[in-house]
Amino acid sequence: MRDPLERRDFIKAVGVGSVAAAIGAGAAFAAPEEARPAGLLPVQDGKYALPPLPYAAEALEPFLGRQTVTIHHDKHMQAYVAGLNSTLADLAAARTTGAFGNVRALSRDLAFNGSGAVLHAVYWNSMAPGGKPLAGPLAEAVTRDFGSAEAFLKQFAAATKAVEASGWGVVAFEPVAAKVLILTAERHEDLTIWGVTPLLACDVWEHAYYLDYQNRRPDYVDGFMKVANWDFAAQRYVQARG
Repeated sequence: MRDPLERRDFIKAVGVGSVAAAIGAGAAFAAPEEARPAGLLPVQDGKYALPPLPYAAEALEPFLGRQTVTIHHDKHMQAYVAGLNSTLADLAAARTTGAFGNVRALSRDLAFNGSGAVLHAVYWNSMAPGGKPLAGPLAEAVTRDFGSAEAFLKQFAAATKAVEASGWGVVAFEPVAAKVLILTAERHEDLTIWGVTPLLACDVWEHAYYLDYQNRRPDYVDGFMKVANWDFAAQRYVQARG
């Protein structure tokens, strides 16, 4: 189930592995609530559910208006959650019947909807009214890996503005080298690295900002940087680092 509200066509897709990459090494969708890293999807009766916003819909004004936030959360994100559940149900039916003729398309839909749902869950928590400054262990890590916090923030903003078509700017923890990386995902699932944990994400699909910024993506990204919730990113960094 693709997002029926998005204006762009979906002409490419990848396999299911990107969902695992978006979640992060060792994290499971169905983990007990107390064990699930902050920002991931709640599970109710064995199905993924739309998490509530962590603030009122108007709390990010004037950066994002209430209408933008409400439509984005209640319509677009809900479509990804519903698509994830629907795709898993279709795969379960295929296993029951042994009819796997559609498995390639279903695997693509699993990656697309699953990664979309996870990144949106991270996105809402990646912002806070007034923003939260970069500090503590995460600030130390980005200074180590990027030379300075200023260089890191400039690269993240520039990379996010430069995402081709629809996609995301993502700050991620890569556990093999224990490094912080900046990735630019196309759609939700392309151009990631296996095993990374997203720490903070900026959605640059048009539906995230068009009502407030039209085609001025750079202005939207600059506004995002002012409300970025680096406390949330730091908490995820500490969890991912172990």
